[in-house]
Amino acid sequence: MIVPISFACLTSLVAIGSWLKVRKNKEQEDATSYFLAGRGLSGIIIASSLILTNLSTEQLVGLNAQSYTANMTPMAWEVCAAVTLVVVALYLLPKYLNGGFTTIPEFIGDRFGKGTMLFCTFLFLFGYIFNLLPPILYTGSVALSGIFNVPEALDISYWGSLWVVVFALGLIGVSYAVFGGLKAITYADTFNGVGLLVGGVILIPFFGLSAIGDGNAVAGFQTLMAEHPEKLNAIGGEDDPVPFTTMFTGMLILNLFYWGTNQSIIQRALGAKNLAEGQKGVLWAGLVKLAGPFYLLLPGIIAFAMFGDSLESGEAAYPALVREVLPAPMLGFFAAVLFGAVLSSFNNVLHSTSTLFTLNVYKPLMNPEASDEQLVNVGRRFSAIVGLGAIFVAPFIYYVPQGFFQYFQTINSFYMAPMFTVIVVGLLTKKVPEKAANMGIVFFMVCYALSMFVFEFDIHFLHLTGVLFVATAILMVIVGAISPQKEAYQPRARNVVQLEQWKHAKATSAVILMGVVALYVIFSPLGIAS
Repeated sequence: MIVPISFACLTSLVAIGSWLKVRKNKEQEDATSYFLAGRGLSGIIIASSLILTNLSTEQLVGLNAQSYTANMTPMAWEVCAAVTLVVVALYLLPKYLNGGFTTIPEFIGDRFGKGTMLFCTFLFLFGYIFNLLPPILYTGSVALSGIFNVPEALDISYWGSLWVVVFALGLIGVSYAVFGGLKAITYADTFNGVGLLVGGVILIPFFGLSAIGDGNAVAGFQTLMAEHPEKLNAIGGEDDPVPFTTMFTGMLILNLFYWGTNQSIIQRALGAKNLAEGQKGVLWAGLVKLAGPFYLLLPGIIAFAMFGDSLESGEAAYPALVREVLPAPMLGFFAAVLFGAVLSSFNNVLHSTSTLFTLNVYKPLMNPEASDEQLVNVGRRFSAIVGLGAIFVAPFIYYVPQGFFQYFQTINSFYMAPMFTVIVVGLLTKKVPEKAANMGIVFFMVCYALSMFVFEFDIHFLHLTGVLFVATAILMVIVGAISPQKEAYQPRARNVVQLEQWKHAKATSAVILMGVVALYVIFSPLGIAS
């Protein structure tokens, strides 16, 4: 009984705290306030929201599953993210804020034209509606149903428990996105972020190491180094889940897209009150990503040391470890933090989906003269429709054959990487025309689909992504040389916020880069994996 009580208390406190923070806000009918929190977000709010938007049960369960079955090589996702956040803070964010952009397709439209903007908008909407929202709800329901043992507690089937938890997650997420806007979402992320740091980063690894070290966490880590050094190797080889060489090809490209041009992520930084606060938030998030290996991969290795290969699957490792090592009151606390992480991912993606549709589809195509009140109302209705649709689709993922999530990870490259290629070429050139961008997107998607699903070449999808990125960029530059646009592109400057750089931006970036190198030295045969 104590587990659901502690869960309910913490979840209620987050909701009440978020409501108190936004209840006096009289500007919610203003589109800038609703979609970008009035461009008033501070660094700590941005950092918390970035981390919570990124972190969900897919990472907590999925990455720990890979370390349980393999080793530390999947930490490349986290470490490369820290590197790309430096690029975002120092290079991309100043350009976005200088142009006063609300969405990434808006920047694409400013550079290449309305046709390319709509093309990319629909690709974003496809990815969010079909590839992100239902799986977020499903994986969250699986994890929380397991922690609370919902089938037994409510005397219902496992299928029925999925529906119960999906509805709870989905309806609360829709409420945040529809009624609160970005400000309510980011405040909830901040409150949940504190719990995540305490629960996910500190408690689970500490109690896990203490369990295998007879009450001593240091002794537990020494046990891992002595008995399972191969598990602590982040370099690995080509047969590992994430070969180290992918850091320099598709891994870098997908991370740059995700953190620098993915609307559901970058929208937090676009809502910064000024460039300095935006850079603080992005770089603080980069520092937190350096801790990712310790709570997204180390628990999986601890679970291997504790359970061996007795678990039915790698996905069972993290939930099993949590149930095994946490006392009941803390189990409820951690379930609430996990609930918040899943909720954050869902409502942030849902809000960004609404922003893209309202500002890049509804306004330019259906109602160019729409008032702020109309835009906010359309955004709310679209959030409700898409959110409810995701709720009714999510439980049916239960019947999808094994390998569903790996398939959709592969699909991410299909639509993410070509858009990032277009953005990079747009930033680095002045006369590459709109038709080159559209040709580049189609070329990338066709080649990727043929390589992965028709000819099935023996190449890691991240390496394929890197190869096609270079080929597509070359194609666009060639088309631009043969048929350049008449006038060179001139970036717009709207001066919507102060653009003075954070004085510690470069020093913090250097610390992040040194931390990346240190992590790879530590988790290698040169360090503790000898």
